[in-house]
Amino acid sequence: MEKYLDIGLILVSFSLIASVILQSKGAGLGGLTGADTGGVFTARRGVEKTLFRITIGLSVLFFILAIATVIVSG
Repeated sequence: MEKYLDIGLILVSFSLIASVILQSKGAGLGGLTGADTGGVFTARRGVEKTLFRITIGLSVLFFILAIATVIVSG
């Protein structure tokens, strides 16, 4: 069981990293380093909104898998 949780945790972590990088890709290189991109509030529509929700779902799943791994391992 622990092996399957570890594999799931690795897959979810790679997916989470990819979704975060895809979100910040639209902001340019300044957004990656924390520089001001000009707008404080932006409306998320279409693909951005879907990607945002996927990122939230993946982060919740990552948190649950991390806790389950700790519980199972001991």
